[in-house]
Amino acid sequence: MSQLSNVPGTPGASGQDKKAGAGAEPEHEFLTFTLGSEEYGIDILKVQEIRGYHAVTPIVSAPAFIKGVMNLRGTIVPIVDLRIKFGVGQAQYDAFTVVVVLKILSRTIGIVVDSVSDVLQLTAEEIRPAPQFGAALDTEYLMGLGALEGRMLILVDIERLISSREMALFDCDEAPAGTTLVPQGEQHALA
Repeated sequence: MSQLSNVPGTPGASGQDKKAGAGAEPEHEFLTFTLGSEEYGIDILKVQEIRGYHAVTPIVSAPAFIKGVMNLRGTIVPIVDLRIKFGVGQAQYDAFTVVVVLKILSRTIGIVVDSVSDVLQLTAEEIRPAPQFGAALDTEYLMGLGALEGRMLILVDIERLISSREMALFDCDEAPAGTTLVPQGEQHALA
């Protein structure tokens, strides 16, 4: 069931969390995972649990990255495959494939990733701003890049991504403050 054994304060925590710099107070904790050959991180406070991947019930006419739904202790949970959404690697389902169950606003949502690595603590100095690529690459959902011990992590603003209009998982009135559900430049028919 839950595999958050590296999270400080949880049963089974190893106490070997990666601390950033001697005496430096960690600013943010990130659950790290892989998609294809890249390593990503999301805010650990959004993570509810980590589960092995099991077959889901497909939803007709859903986008390809929405694999379907699963029943999690009586709660119907939409499952999003981030490998398909981000276009990285082959979406193969094996013993290492996991579902990270998130609590975003009032909803429970699962994301499929290749594997979960660990929990890292990064100071503000170790988080670099996301580079701007113009229209060629959308960096709207990136918090930045984490640099620690020769590793480069792509830090995803998972709440902003999951609650975005293109994911179609939230109604307009459920969107968090600061989330634009109508893309800029697009007008309503009645405007």
